[in-house]
Amino acid sequence: MYTKVPYGYEPPPEQEKGTLIYYDSFEHTTYEELDLAAEHAISHAFTKLVLYLIHEQTMKRMSAEPVSAYYKREKRLEEWIQARSGSLAGIDTWEGKRKKYAPIDSALRHLTETLPAPHFICVTPEMANFFASLSIFEDWISRIRLLLLSEPRSIHPRLDQYRNRWSTIG
Repeated sequence: MYTKVPYGYEPPPEQEKGTLIYYDSFEHTTYEELDLAAEHAISHAFTKLVLYLIHEQTMKRMSAEPVSAYYKREKRLEEWIQARSGSLAGIDTWEGKRKKYAPIDSALRHLTETLPAPHFICVTPEMANFFASLSIFEDWISRIRLLLLSEPRSIHPRLDQYRNRWSTIG
């Protein structure tokens, strides 16, 4: 189908870009932190805010801290999304469907293959330091950009090395 346009017409540039992925267990995440991520997604014109909920089996291997059942944390996030009418947020349930351990590498591969680029990963400073301690960090940091919820108290040497690939939103 053809459309007539005046001579010299140039389509307006796209206002929306990429995906903001909030990667966390959401065990201790407050509604204020979720609101901060949502406000950042809106102010920077992201296409989507995806809440990636980490399964308890994955958290067991990442941290000694116990977390509540996946469905309880998912229900809490769904309540937050419903309270924010017209929100661009959604929950990625891939890890919940797997019902087993999913390394961060597999999760990032899934997210980058299924969501529009560029990819911005929102994490806590603790999660960023944990991610930087992994051998896959250097490979992934060139493909994604990290957004930290707050300024970290201590910085992993690799995170410090790639300081130009991350920033804080809080």
